[in-house]
Amino acid sequence: MGKKRKIGGKRFRNRDGMNKDMISELPEALLLHILSYAPTKDVIATSVLSKRWRSVWKMVPKLSFETDVDHFSLEDVYRLLILHKAPFLESLHLDIEDKKGRFDIGILIAIAFSHHVHELVLDHYRDNQKTVRFPSLLCSYNNTLEVLKLTQHVLLHFPSRVCFDALRELHLYYVEFKDEASVCNFLSGCPRLQDLVVERHSNFDVETYTISVPSLQRLTIKEDYSSTDVGGGGYVINAPTLKYLNIEGLYFIDFCLIENAPELVEANIKDVSHIANENILASLTSAKRLSFHLALEIKYPTGIIFFQLISLELLIDKIIGWNLLSFMLDSSPKLQSLKLNTIVRWDGNGISQIVYQNVCCSIWRHWCGQDTKGNEKMRNKWPHTFSRMLDS
Repeated sequence: MGKKRKIGGKRFRNRDGMNKDMISELPEALLLHILSYAPTKDVIATSVLSKRWRSVWKMVPKLSFETDVDHFSLEDVYRLLILHKAPFLESLHLDIEDKKGRFDIGILIAIAFSHHVHELVLDHYRDNQKTVRFPSLLCSYNNTLEVLKLTQHVLLHFPSRVCFDALRELHLYYVEFKDEASVCNFLSGCPRLQDLVVERHSNFDVETYTISVPSLQRLTIKEDYSSTDVGGGGYVINAPTLKYLNIEGLYFIDFCLIENAPELVEANIKDVSHIANENILASLTSAKRLSFHLALEIKYPTGIIFFQLISLELLIDKIIGWNLLSFMLDSSPKLQSLKLNTIVRWDGNGISQIVYQNVCCSIWRHWCGQDTKGNEKMRNKWPHTFSRMLDS
C-alpha cells in the first residue's frame, strides 16, 4: 500500500507542476513586452484573471483602440486612458468612428501628451463628414512625440508656430489645413522631421502647399485623381537634405516647384499632368535613380546634365515620352541601367518610325560612342533595336 501511495503522490505532484501559472511568475518587464504585441481589448481582459493581473494592463506601453471593431465606446476610451499608469506610451492608436458627433479630440490628445506618447495614430471618421479641430494650444511645445499619423476629418489650424521638437515622421492622410499659414506654422515647427507623407484631394483646403523643412530626407505626395471638382494651385518644396522623393497623381494642379534639393538620391514621378514648368527636371540633376511617368510635354532646360544618374526607368505611352528618353540619354553620361515600359506603335495611334529611329540612335551614342567599333556592342545589347535601325 505504501508503494502505491508513493506512486500516487508522485503523480499528484506532477499534476501540480503542470497546472502551475508560469506566466504570472515572469518578470514584469518581460510580461509587459509580451502584452504589448497583443490586442488591447485582450490585454485589458486579463485584469479579471487574478489579483496579480488586476493592474498589469495599466503599464503596457502600447495601446490600440478601435471603437467600431472592438466595441469600445468613446467613454470607455477616455476612462481607460485616464486609468493608464505607464510613465510613457510607446504608441497609441486611436481608430474612432464618431457617429453621434460627440468626440472631443482635444481631451484624448491632452491625455496622450500627458503620457509622453512617442507615436500617435489618429484615424477619425464621422458620418456627417465634418472635421474636428486638432488642439493647437497643446502643440506649443512637445519634446516626446516622434511619430504622428492623422487620417480623415481632422482640421489643422495653427495661427502661430508649433513646436514638435522630437517629431521625425509625419503622415497626413486627407486631413484639412485651415489656411496656408497653418501649413507653414506646422511644418516649420518640426526641426527634426525626416519623413513626410501627404495624401490629399488636390487643393481642396489650401491653394499653395509649401513644404519648407531643412531636415527632411523622404517626401511622398499623392493626390486623389477622382477629385475633379477642384483644380489649380500646387506645391513649393524647399528641402536641402531631401534624398528620396515620390510624387504621384498630380492631375489637376498648376505647379510643383522643387526649389532646393541638392542631395537627392532617388525620385519617382508618376501621373503628373498640366504642370506648366520645367523645374521638375532641373531640380533632379543630383539623383542617382529616377523613375518617370509624365503625361505632359515638359520643357527641357538647356545645359542640364545628370552627372550622378546611373539608373533610369521610363513609362512611355506617347511621343513626348520618347522625346524625354532621348533628352535623358544625351544628358546622362554615367547611366548604367535603363528600363522602358512601353508599347511601340507606329503612325496613327502612336509614334513615327523616324522618332523611334532617333531614340535608337541616342541609345547607340550613349553606350557605344560614335565610332564603328560600337556596332558589336549595340548588337549584343539590343539585337532587336539594332536590326530595326539598320532596316530603317
